[in-house]
Amino acid sequence: MSNLYLLHKPFQVLSQFSDREGRQTLAQYIDVKDIYPAGRLDYDSEGLLLLSSDGELIHHISHPRHKQPKTYWAQVEGQIDDAALKALRQGITLKDGPTQPAKARRIEPPTTAPRQPAIDPKRHPSTSWLELIISEGRNRQVRRMTAHVGFPTLRLIRSAIGPWRLGDLAPGEWRKEMLHAPRPANSPQRKRVQPAAKRRKPT
Repeated sequence: MSNLYLLHKPFQVLSQFSDREGRQTLAQYIDVKDIYPAGRLDYDSEGLLLLSSDGELIHHISHPRHKQPKTYWAQVEGQIDDAALKALRQGITLKDGPTQPAKARRIEPPTTAPRQPAIDPKRHPSTSWLELIISEGRNRQVRRMTAHVGFPTLRLIRSAIGPWRLGDLAPGEWRKEMLHAPRPANSPQRKRVQPAAKRRKPT
């Protein structure tokens, strides 16, 4: 059995436990020893971050070979149109090469806590939301994709990684799940244990 921790990383928090520059880190939100993030989430992005002390599990989640789909909610500048969504679905070419086709659709503003600081409505009077599902992990990929089609991202929330979902975790909250250790990619997938009834709020 392995423990997996699901954290709602707040805005402007580093995906690490220490920082020489004095910025906020995960240490301010989760007090479990000897755990490490499975992948990362940008400083100015929010949402689901997975952590564990099990190196095999971290590798299974984060390695590109396993292609865990990642779901993002993006609040973008302007009202995103059908042409932009079509381009995202077909794949676009960024400076580091073409992207794989993404799943993209408009959504209503998600039910989530306001970002602090909030998006300034005077500077950004017209915004819209889309859901984007990708299986790649390039640096700042979602932001670059939406900017490429003419709709820069103002706020970005990761809502899911593979089967794990943010759910009703508030920013800074976390919960623990107990899992069977992952099997090799060519082995039958083991059944995931139901989440443990444990939730911690930020201190």
